[in-house]
Order: sequence, then structure tokens, then C-alpha cells
Amino acid sequence: MKIKPNSDKEEILHDKNLANISYPFFKRLFDIIFSLLGIMITIPIMISIAIAIKLDSSGSIIFKQTRLGKDAKRFSIYKFRSMIQGAEEKTGAIWAKENDCRVTKVGKFLRRTRLDELPQLFNILKGEMTLVGPRPERPILAQKFEDQYPGFEDRLVVKPGLTGLAQVKGGYNLSAGQKLRFDMIYIRERNLFLDLWIVFKTIVVMIKGEGAR
Repeated sequence: MKIKPNSDKEEILHDKNLANISYPFFKRLFDIIFSLLGIMITIPIMISIAIAIKLDSSGSIIFKQTRLGKDAKRFSIYKFRSMIQGAEEKTGAIWAKENDCRVTKVGKFLRRTRLDELPQLFNILKGEMTLVGPRPERPILAQKFEDQYPGFEDRLVVKPGLTGLAQVKGGYNLSAGQKLRFDMIYIRERNLFLDLWIVFKTIVVMIKGEGAR
């Protein structure tokens, strides 16, 4: 079965936000400004991370993977590699978890501080992702979760985000079902003030080194 958004529910999920037609415009404007500034400011950090990854383990610096975007459109997500090269060759596609044995030493730090997600600023700039929204999932896992949690495909009515409500509410400690619940709350209630609050909470999580998925 092909994962795709539920068109009947899409109208309901978007209905509240139609009252504020300026939200999509300002959200995209904020994404462009934030991603450009973020890339310029973090260039020294990204160079340092790239060197650390190379010194820590063999393999590529940037990890690319196919994810589902808005309306189930596929795109390549960028991340700093935090696992050993070919991590899923033996395990297959499984959801990353806390204390994952496949994660490298540098990778543990990157995940704890979320710095492994920095390359996704380029995904945001390209318009494939947004700063705040449900995290993008792999097609094979999205299908698995849809079978377990009916309505999982409803997350596809919006662009996936660099961070989201589920990530600041529990991250690794939440099940897929719990994350889906927070994702749907965000989709129904989304507005600029909520986006800014999630960004603030994300910064707090990064400073505390709590990490999240």
C-alpha cells in the first residue's frame, strides 16, 4: 500500500489555518531567513564536526536518506553521519533509539546536542522541509507505522520539520503512537507563536544535551 495523505482529513486539518492566510507566507519567510543565517553562523561548527567524524570513524561525512515530505513527495534528507558506515546492512530499517549500539562516539555527542541535524538547514532552504513540523520518516517505516497507527499518513499534509512538538515533549522516550499524537496536535494548532515556542524549547533541549529524535 502506498503511503499518501488522507485527502478527506486534509481539509479538516487545514481549516483552522485558512483563517490566517498570512501564516504560510511568514512561515516560509522565517524558514528562508533562519536557514540562511543558520548556515552562515554554523559554518565553523559544521567544518569542525566534519573533521571530528573523519577522525572518529571511516565512511562519509554526510548521510543521505530518502524521506517522505509533504503530500508523500520523496526527498533526500541530509544529516551528519552519526552511525557506523552501513549500520542498517545487518539490522535492516529500524527506528533509532536511545543508547543505540550503532552510534559512533562522535555520533553520541551529535545526537545528544542535535548537531547531526545541522545539514537539514539546506533542506529547509530548498523548501523540502520547514523549521517546525513533524519529523520526516522513511517510506518503509512510515508504512509500518501506518499499519500500526491508523492516521499516521495524516502527518503528510504539512512539510516535515527540523524539530517539532513531539521532539520537545519527549523525543526518544516517546513511542511512535505518542509522537503521532503530538504531531497531530501541532498540525491542528500550528501558528507562528507555537512555532517560536517550539524553537525556544528546542534550544533548551540542545543546551541541556537531552537530545531527541
